Amino acid sequence: QVQLVESGGGLVQAGGSLRLSCAASGRTVSSYAMGWFRQAPGKEREFVATITWRTYSTYYADSVKGRFTISRDNAKTSVYLQMNTLKPEDTAVYYCAAGYGTSLAGYNYWGQGTQVSVSS
Repeated sequence: QVQLVESGGGLVQAGGSLRLSCAASGRTVSSYAMGWFRQAPGKEREFVATITWRTYSTYYADSVKGRFTISRDNAKTSVYLQMNTLKPEDTAVYYCAAGYGTSLAGYNYWGQGTQVSVSS
């Protein structure tokens, strides 16, 4: 079992920055890639970014490339999402997840989510 707890959400003006954190714990957590997904009101949950544990390879949704950066600490127990140049359309609940790939179906473990609101 893997437990995930997100933090760092909040309200920010367009053009601002936020840093989300996800603390991971549980057996074999280091076996998984860690991803960030988001869900805006009335929309489906979508992929944002992911980072693999072994090679530290990163993948991003086109909508956030060049603005968001995913990283993890050396102990491999936390993952971060640095979000710069935020736009109102980035407003959503952001979820941390453990699994594989870039689709929701590849992720079995989810955090409770943290709200990010970007005002224009």
